[in-house]
Amino acid sequence: MAVLQAALLGIIIAAAACNKKGATSHGVWAEVDGTPISRAQVETYYKNRMAALPDSSKPEQALSVKLNILNELIDDQILVEHAAHAHITVSEAEVDTRIAGLRSPYSKEEFAGRLKNQGLTEATLRQEVRKTLTIEKLINKEIISRINVTDAEIATYYNRNKANFKVPETEYHLAQILVTPVPDPQIRNLMNDDAKNDTEAQRKVRALYVQLKKGADFSKLAQEYSEDPRTAPGGGDMGFIPTSALVSNHPLAQTIPSMQTGQIGGIIHDGRGYHIIKLLGREEAGQRELSDPQVQSSIRQSLTNEKEEALKAAYIEVLRDRAKVDNFLAQKIVESAGSAAGLQ
Repeated sequence: MAVLQAALLGIIIAAAACNKKGATSHGVWAEVDGTPISRAQVETYYKNRMAALPDSSKPEQALSVKLNILNELIDDQILVEHAAHAHITVSEAEVDTRIAGLRSPYSKEEFAGRLKNQGLTEATLRQEVRKTLTIEKLINKEIISRINVTDAEIATYYNRNKANFKVPETEYHLAQILVTPVPDPQIRNLMNDDAKNDTEAQRKVRALYVQLKKGADFSKLAQEYSEDPRTAPGGGDMGFIPTSALVSNHPLAQTIPSMQTGQIGGIIHDGRGYHIIKLLGREEAGQRELSDPQVQSSIRQSLTNEKEEALKAAYIEVLRDRAKVDNFLAQKIVESAGSAAGLQ
């Protein structure tokens, strides 16, 4: 759910405009240049955000979270309006591609259920994806394209954080294709392919191994056929696994240390099923130096993210100063001296 929520930040649910007087009680909690942001919109996003958390917050705490969400939605609306003035557009093909990416980890029924749980239809999904892409394009044009990280800044960052670039033990960047000998109703691969017993599992994993030996793309096969719901959507990528984490899996501990980067190992059988492992990379224990391209890339990305966050906050603030924003919820909270009575 988190992935879908991140892609659909700023859900807009249509609400009829009403008078500013008593606006909170009639369903409009804010207006941006005359465009309403409804209470229903905020409540829906609040429900999605808090779904995984225990419902133990006090009314005033919940109201504070809703006020933060409302401010996020105000910022989104300001960005959308500015993107229109900047003649930024999003094509139908771009929307289709993003939606396909959102659908890929789920079956048709699962995806429909997630949309329903978040108060979305196919039509509103397209609307919100278009808005998200519009904001992304605006941020890329007005913010990210202006960010520059110098070699001197990278060196300064490294010297200040040198200890963070010391690897305590060898780590292996792994990808896997997993085939299990039991049926799984939560299968996540693109082909919805699931071995039901050990005979089917052995036949399937051998067929996949033959394809790999003939040059088939590992990531593509993992997305299409791997039965590990955690890694299949990402092409089987397991991330970096430290040596100590392999100790509990004897077959893996025996095989992986002797593999070369880029190599695909043989079929490994353990308690979960049948694995085909690919070694994507290896980080040896010890101090990683500034001359390491991966170190430089990591630092450059960190500094870029920091600059982007600061520039984006300042950029939105400037646009907000130019917009006409009426935050009726904030007004009501002030009038009620912070009480949630009548606003929940």
